[in-house]
Amino acid sequence: VQLQAFGGGLVQAGGSLRLSCAASGRTFSNNGMGWFRQAPGKEREFVAGVTWNGGSTRYADSAKGRFTISRDNAKNTVSLQMNSLKPEDTAVYYCAASRYSYSGVSRRDYGSWGQGTQVTVSS
Repeated sequence: VQLQAFGGGLVQAGGSLRLSCAASGRTFSNNGMGWFRQAPGKEREFVAGVTWNGGSTRYADSAKGRFTISRDNAKNTVSLQMNSLKPEDTAVYYCAASRYSYSGVSRRDYGSWGQGTQVTVSS
């Protein structure tokens, strides 16, 4: 599956952004989906994930209560609504398709990656 993420930008602390990821290619609806992020000098880390049917979600502690992941299998899209953004959320955000129907927290669980979209939160 091919993935393209978009929706990043520059926002002030406390603001919101909505990231979207469009999928094409082989069947999208069978796979869990996830969002990861990578800040300069740091490893790529899990942010949020959703199962193949949207029935279950999971979040990193840093995202809980502020971010919401959702998917629309009819439109082959997955989104990440980010509220109450903080400067430490600044990173390149990547969407990824899981190898499985669930969404793991490890990068090894994901076989396809989008190109990334930059999110910058100013203080």
